[in-house]
Amino acid sequence: MTIKSQTLSYTADEDELKGYLTYDDKNQSPRPGVMVIHEWWGLDDYIRTRTDRLAELGYAALAIDMYGNGATADSPDEAGAMMNAVLGNMETGTSRLRTAYEVLCGQSVVDETRTGAIGYCFGGAMVLHMARIGMPLKAVVSFHGALGSFHTPTPGGIKSRILVCHGANDSLVPDSDIESFNAEMATAQADVKFESYEGALHGFTNPEATERGQSYGLPLAYDKRADEASWSEMTTLFNEVF
Repeated sequence: MTIKSQTLSYTADEDELKGYLTYDDKNQSPRPGVMVIHEWWGLDDYIRTRTDRLAELGYAALAIDMYGNGATADSPDEAGAMMNAVLGNMETGTSRLRTAYEVLCGQSVVDETRTGAIGYCFGGAMVLHMARIGMPLKAVVSFHGALGSFHTPTPGGIKSRILVCHGANDSLVPDSDIESFNAEMATAQADVKFESYEGALHGFTNPEATERGQSYGLPLAYDKRADEASWSEMTTLFNEVF
């Protein structure tokens, strides 16, 4: 296995975006493609590491840039401002998601009939949005993501299988959001699996979460058990759909 990675520049609505593409270069045949969507911190080394791990599983993985020009945040205030700029203008956000999907499908190493997406925190909300608007992804996986909806799907309108990996002690995602999400998915007749990990807080997959939580007074923490269990759930799902 020879993992090849590169920064991939692309444009959406004249905005310059910088993604990160990685895949096994020894395998020349098209393989499933997976989009990776970053936390509110932006496309940082943590997200690149996750993207590399997908390549090691045999996928072509593209970490996409939702903020523009590869921007990352150094503080919660900066991260929140960047994230809310996207959430406050989901027409642009949706355009960036659709464009990134087209970029992924346009790679010679990708079988465009077999695509999926994973996302963390903010990115989790974005992959759920892609499912809600009916993008042709085989599966989407949200890791400690927000569950609020920017688009109400019609019955049968969701094409993707959905896996939500949630920390049971995640105080940033209220129970009311979980109830609303489950009701919305039931109405949409979606294929959803909701995994809740006992004791896990927001950010449970990110090894930096505990330190960031302590530094900034935020309810964040890494949880090795939940991290490994959720990744295993993702790989099982992808094995089934691909």
